[in-house]
Amino acid sequence: MNKLILLGAVLFYSSTALANTVEEREPMTIIEDTTAHLFSTVNENRAAFAEDPQQLHQVVNDDLMPLMDLEYSARLILGRSGRGVEPEQLEAFADAMSSVLINRYADGLLNFRSDEQVEVLPMKGKNTEKLTRVRTRIKLENGGYAPVDYAFRKTDAGWKAFDVTVEGISYVMTFRNQIAPRVQADGIEQVTEEIRAGNIRVNE
Repeated sequence: MNKLILLGAVLFYSSTALANTVEEREPMTIIEDTTAHLFSTVNENRAAFAEDPQQLHQVVNDDLMPLMDLEYSARLILGRSGRGVEPEQLEAFADAMSSVLINRYADGLLNFRSDEQVEVLPMKGKNTEKLTRVRTRIKLENGGYAPVDYAFRKTDAGWKAFDVTVEGISYVMTFRNQIAPRVQADGIEQVTEEIRAGNIRVNE
């Protein structure tokens, strides 16, 4: 199973329809609205997206990125390797990582056929503005379920997602384990360029 695709499959939705109110929405509501709007958009345009995947990539870029705290995720991915990184270097690295996410999510999004595949579970545990988790589960073709937890934090622009954990595996930690050592060895600018060029592949 492509674990990163699951993030995109649940988190994409039309920012055009919700842009005016997204900053006011709670994390659970964001995910609930996301799943409902997502499958409607994909189902209505499935043929066009299948014929021209770049259209879907653009939708993903326009709709997903406003929901993500990319630079915060980038700092978590870099860890100690990010010490001393200039703001513009961090921004460039976050942008390169976002391209990886966009491509992976878009390529797998057409496999999802119905919003019945996603169930948003009741909130559980202690949730704060620094960390609130929204739990979901995705129904698989074999009848089983894959747990998917989203990590949100409150920012000046509203709630933003910065990590997802699929079946116990965090995408931030997955990227950190594979990318941070290369940044430590080669420097952030070289690694950023290699990611942009497609020379670095992150295994899930």
